[in-house]
Amino acid sequence: MKNLYLIAYLDLKESIRAKWFIVYSFVFGGLIALFFIAGVTESQVMGFSGLSRLLLMYIQITIVILPIFILITTVRSISGDRDSHVLEYMLSFPISLKQYYWGKVLGRFITVYIPVLFAMIIAIAYGSFKGANIPWGIFFLYTGLLFSMSSAFLGIAFFISSFVKSSEIALGIAFFIWIFLLSFIDIALISLMMQERVNEGLVIFIALINPMEIFRVAAISLFDPELTVMGPVAFYILDLMSQGVFVFISIIYPLMLGLLFAFLGYKIFEKKDLV
Repeated sequence: MKNLYLIAYLDLKESIRAKWFIVYSFVFGGLIALFFIAGVTESQVMGFSGLSRLLLMYIQITIVILPIFILITTVRSISGDRDSHVLEYMLSFPISLKQYYWGKVLGRFITVYIPVLFAMIIAIAYGSFKGANIPWGIFFLYTGLLFSMSSAFLGIAFFISSFVKSSEIALGIAFFIWIFLLSFIDIALISLMMQERVNEGLVIFIALINPMEIFRVAAISLFDPELTVMGPVAFYILDLMSQGVFVFISIIYPLMLGLLFAFLGYKIFEKKDLV
């Protein structure tokens, strides 16, 4: 375990020194914190009405920026070490493949998740200082949703990095996955629904297995438990399960998806030529 934590610490230090981490921290540690602060100062009560516009901004930024930041900064984690021969150097020490791989996963997860969490903590602290009522339940649920979505895309990124030797190819695959999840599925599903060739329940199910989509719906449900902004889709979801169960699944599913991809990536990394 000591070597695993050492690899995680080295990856964390390397990430902090990189310029992308400064940009990433500014976007989520600065911009989102300012949005929260603006939302708190606009209302004396921190609730649904006071945070409706802020929630929309927060959801849009998180859905679009967080996955691509995680993918492009993580997908080169192993392939970049392989290109620069750092991987060969690191494995010359008494470090197992398991310790190296999962140490990189742990270090990179801390790097991508802490700025988002820290921004929310600063905003909540500022809201408390201004005398606003803090919705702790929504805060912890949002924290869980961000944790699970970060885990999902981190696992996908390590899965890609485990079998792609070139960093350029890894980046290309990462961009394709991001664009596919962000836009292509919605376009395809809308066309299917318009042609009425597929059952509506199947279409909604396909949409919700997208970790970005299930995060968006779960985030909306925290402030709009009836999902009124989603129209008829809300009736289908809420008829199957309660809002609390849906949020629970929205946290567990991306988390398990990320662990699955990370584990598959490790199996490929373990059996593949390392250099």
